[in-house]
Amino acid sequence: MNGGALPTPEGGPDHDAAVARMFGRIASWYDFLNRLLSLGIDQRWRRELALSARPGDGLALDLAAGTLDVALALRRVAPEATVAAMDFCPPMLAHGLPKLKGENRRRILPVAADARKLPLRDGAAACITMAFGIRNITPRGAAFAEMLRVLRPGGRACILEFGSGRERIWGGVYNAYLNHLLPLVGRAFSRDGAYGYLAESIRAFPTAEELAAEMRAAGFARVWYKKLTSGIVCLHVGEKAA
Repeated sequence: MNGGALPTPEGGPDHDAAVARMFGRIASWYDFLNRLLSLGIDQRWRRELALSARPGDGLALDLAAGTLDVALALRRVAPEATVAAMDFCPPMLAHGLPKLKGENRRRILPVAADARKLPLRDGAAACITMAFGIRNITPRGAAFAEMLRVLRPGGRACILEFGSGRERIWGGVYNAYLNHLLPLVGRAFSRDGAYGYLAESIRAFPTAEELAAEMRAAGFARVWYKKLTSGIVCLHVGEKAA
């Protein structure tokens, strides 16, 4: 695969298009590299995300849905739920379609959409999930505002994201992995600089407390977070006022 222009973590006028192109280029490797680079723990993280969302039997909205792993996790924990799986990179959704079997073909609805302009009415979603996508959205406040708009009163937005590279984790081992091993392994398999961008965007990302403050400022009535795997990832939860 060829490289091409990569986005910068701070955004810019071409940021959105660059992110979409980048994920389109790595779509065929995405699941494999997720399992490899996380040693398979990423599936456990996604299950924790799905459980925390409490989807029930309503409409669950999964943003930055990628290859549909979170949508499937939501259906496993809530078999009566319908999942709108939205991503602004159609090739990622397309690579997830073969995973949809049986009832999931009817209950999981892949849709190309921008998290800042959601094609849903106010209060339509019982819950919202997003795994490893909020780093790629600028400005984040626009996405938080849309989450609040489409959430029903009392609903939860649950965001799974890597811990900030500005915090030392495992005595700095995680930081060394982030800075050196992650881009090297990603490039070896995908032949793309996307995993260099991934490491850079994690280094620049807010700390867990800073992101929680952003969610409070956006209007979530109750906000908290939980660090998973010693803080390698954080699960952020924001509830809309009832």
